[in-house]
Amino acid sequence: MRRRGFSLIELLIVIAIIAIITGIAAPNLVREMRGAHETAAISQIRAIHQAEAHYYSQFQRFAQNLGELGPPADLLPPPLVDGKASGYRFSVAGTAQGYNISAVPESFGVTGKRTFFSNETMVIRYNLTAEPATASSPPLQ
Repeated sequence: MRRRGFSLIELLIVIAIIAIITGIAAPNLVREMRGAHETAAISQIRAIHQAEAHYYSQFQRFAQNLGELGPPADLLPPPLVDGKASGYRFSVAGTAQGYNISAVPESFGVTGKRTFFSNETMVIRYNLTAEPATASSPPLQ
């Protein structure tokens, strides 16, 4: 009589191979996700610039915070108005001449390895450390 199925050794070998493949793929997945979060954060900053331009055309002044760009103006989607989107925390602060945008990862190194800054000049700047980027940080290319 012959038994059908896999032996315990065969199953352990398959599990070991799957674990090795997962161990190789996981760091690449984390790196790709972090890059996707950073790209999305840059897009969100551009969306905030666009919302600020619309806000200025309606009210002849820039919004002083993200909340002003939400209801009733409805210039940004709710997650961004709440300050969190794509693994980043966003803030807008009004200035005498315009506004400043700051974007920092929710978990530095995990959801992003760069912090971002921009203002009414629409130049997006970044910092490669956990310190928030500023107006003197290098611009994105």
